[in-house]
Amino acid sequence: MTTTLDRTAPRDLAAEFPARLSLTPRTTLRGQLDGAWWPYSRDLEAELPPLAAALEESWGRITRVTVNPTRWPVVPHTVPVGGRRLHVGWFTEQDPDKLILLSYTVGRWDLLVIPPETAPTAGARLMAAAAVPGSVLTAGVLMANEAVIGRGIRDAVRREATWEDEGGACMSPFGDSMGPSALPPPENSWS
Repeated sequence: MTTTLDRTAPRDLAAEFPARLSLTPRTTLRGQLDGAWWPYSRDLEAELPPLAAALEESWGRITRVTVNPTRWPVVPHTVPVGGRRLHVGWFTEQDPDKLILLSYTVGRWDLLVIPPETAPTAGARLMAAAAVPGSVLTAGVLMANEAVIGRGIRDAVRREATWEDEGGACMSPFGDSMGPSALPPPENSWS
């Protein structure tokens, strides 16, 4: 039986599961990011209420959110959150991989936004990297680094599959086929 997950209708997912967050520990080391958020979809209206609820206890009441509209198909002006309205703004100058949260009483927090379709291993790496205290890496740099890491992993998997498909011993360590002439002759050879 095949199961299809419709990522365009995420309201059930966002309401059913808690927000996926990784926050930087409170230290004197201030970095570029305060953590990472991994939404289940690109629907801000469905995703922001669980995020605001998850942060309210530790960070206080979130009053405003800003995003870059490049990654969000619809950016609503306000989102209902616990009987109040959360104001949402957008700026094309803002890093597309970052979400900025504001509170009147506490301040500002910058979170890396991990795309919903990210593989679990890549998402875990990004969540950990964004929560390093004092890190100078921006959201864009973290995403670019992950693209390189992901490409390297895919290439390694491809090379290993080629190795297995070709019999293993007939491959150079660089993934190039060596052919039978590159192998040493057997000891009992009648050359």
